[in-house]
Amino acid sequence: MRIVKFTKKGIYCIPGKFYLDPWLPVDYAVISHGHADHARWGMKHYLCHTHTKNILKHRISDDISVETLDYNEPKTINGVKLSFHPAGHIIGSAQIRLEYKGKVVVFTGDYKVKHDNITIPFESVKCHEFITESTFGLPIYKWLPEETLQQQIHNWILQNKANNRTSVLFGYSLGKAQRIMKLVEGLDEILVHNAIYHINNAIESSGIVLPETTRLDGHFNKTDVQNKIIIMPPGLLGSKMLKRVPNAATAICSGWMQVRGNRRWRGVDAGFAVSDHADWDGLLQAVKASEAEKVYVTHGSQATFAKYLNEIGIEAAEVITEYGDNKLEAEEAKKEATA
Repeated sequence: MRIVKFTKKGIYCIPGKFYLDPWLPVDYAVISHGHADHARWGMKHYLCHTHTKNILKHRISDDISVETLDYNEPKTINGVKLSFHPAGHIIGSAQIRLEYKGKVVVFTGDYKVKHDNITIPFESVKCHEFITESTFGLPIYKWLPEETLQQQIHNWILQNKANNRTSVLFGYSLGKAQRIMKLVEGLDEILVHNAIYHINNAIESSGIVLPETTRLDGHFNKTDVQNKIIIMPPGLLGSKMLKRVPNAATAICSGWMQVRGNRRWRGVDAGFAVSDHADWDGLLQAVKASEAEKVYVTHGSQATFAKYLNEIGIEAAEVITEYGDNKLEAEEAKKEATA
């Protein structure tokens, strides 16, 4: 008995008659989180976690039809018992658990097993079938403990201040920016670009408390930002706005910074491996904790990760999806740069 199938529109729950993070318009979309490759425009009805609702309205449209559930709050749709469980990816991110006639399937969306002090920590959910991402599904990816990462960033910022430089950290407006805010909280005033400011408002409207920040638009006074901490979306790299920042020291915050060549390639002063996705060990931890009989591996290094799982005795298969869409990321970055 199959609960889900992989279609040209997305992952379809057969008995439930709904889709999980579909990439083409459908009648009923269950959404794992608010990133553009998982939550797209054009669905007649959306179901998401409570903390994701206002993010969807901000990013898609204020007049979308959307209902919400809290974590571990069950809802039955056409005989399928559905519930959301913390994914630890970004605020409001959820794994989607489906149960039908005694069989359980879990779709992770994007997730991270290490706690980052701002999202609700990942919750392992046992199932028969586990559908997992594999964005960083290579053994070279191994994240530092949060405290060590924070100390590295603090040391960099303090060194910049000693050298009369303004610290500018780049991270996506949804998820990464809030993580950076938490990492640098208390060091100095934090100024955030308009795009991040608006996302922060959407998040806070759901009752979430974020670190205090100041809005930064393109008409800022240079003396007001000197030696402060600025967070911008990656689309602002090389922009006129960045060039106005006095004595800017720049850093990209991304899991891809684990590979040193990326820092040189992007032409910034520093790179910190700040990722909202599970590293290699985290992926293995999540898969093993699920105790699944079959694992489906979606976007990222799916070939390598699926092959390894089979080698260690866990039945796994690759699934081709449209998650991790670089074109969507580029479009989002362009919109953020002009927000």
